[in-house]
Amino acid sequence: MATPGETCVLIPTLNEATTIGSVVDGFREAGFARVLVVDGRSDDDTVTVAREHGAEVILQTGVGKGRAVREGLDAVEAPYVLLVDGDGTYLPADAPRMVAPLDSTAEHVVGDRFADLQPGAMTRLNQVGNRLINRVFATIHGEDFGDILSGYRAFTRDSTERMHLVADGFGIETELAVECVRHGVPVEVVGVTYRERPDDSETNLRPVRDGAVILSTLYRLAKTTNPLVYFGLLGLVSGLVSVVVGGFVVYEWFANHVPHLVLAMVAAFGLLFGVQLLTFGVLSEMIIRLYP
Repeated sequence: MATPGETCVLIPTLNEATTIGSVVDGFREAGFARVLVVDGRSDDDTVTVAREHGAEVILQTGVGKGRAVREGLDAVEAPYVLLVDGDGTYLPADAPRMVAPLDSTAEHVVGDRFADLQPGAMTRLNQVGNRLINRVFATIHGEDFGDILSGYRAFTRDSTERMHLVADGFGIETELAVECVRHGVPVEVVGVTYRERPDDSETNLRPVRDGAVILSTLYRLAKTTNPLVYFGLLGLVSGLVSVVVGGFVVYEWFANHVPHLVLAMVAAFGLLFGVQLLTFGVLSEMIIRLYP
């Protein structure tokens, strides 16, 4: 079982000067002496405040939360990592429960924000988007991790070394969840409190843009974990387009006696391509199931 003394708290930040001090203090008071802040070159006093409160700070070389997490993992030497946002929305008091299952029942722990979602902590749009993304994830990957977009996670350092993480932005949480499924990493969900951001703290999240990125990440990663969904969806789109085009060709032939030979060829090619994609998806699915 992991303990606070064996755990490094990893905090990616960008312009979190108003909250990072209290966040670092909270985790140090909870017994987590090692706090690593990976800063995305904030233009406020985030770095200064974090260092004043006892955190180690490194400046990331790239841009985005995902890049910050990956560079932070390269710098961490502790056997356990507690990943948390620096905006003060998560409680340090929940941290001991987050790390407790590590190495005993799980190698990766997800903090479920919906277990105790405080008023004003998440807009209605974000709640709907989160529910949708979690449902899509469960459908594609066959696992329900409760809240795959949670920024509060605990995991063993060894488990991340088996993962192939490439996301630069907010898709990092989704990628972590998918990689857990892909590599059979035992996951446990722990309910946590999620609070509203302080009034003078601005979010770096853009719901529509980042939601689209997350959904595209889910779809892209399905290629290796659920190829039937990945190739099947492409085949379905191709087939539907061919049916629409073919229907137009048939209508024009019987109604106006116009052949539209080129469009007929396009429709036939689209249908054939769609069937081939679906077949490829089925075969890939069989290979993955037989040779995991």
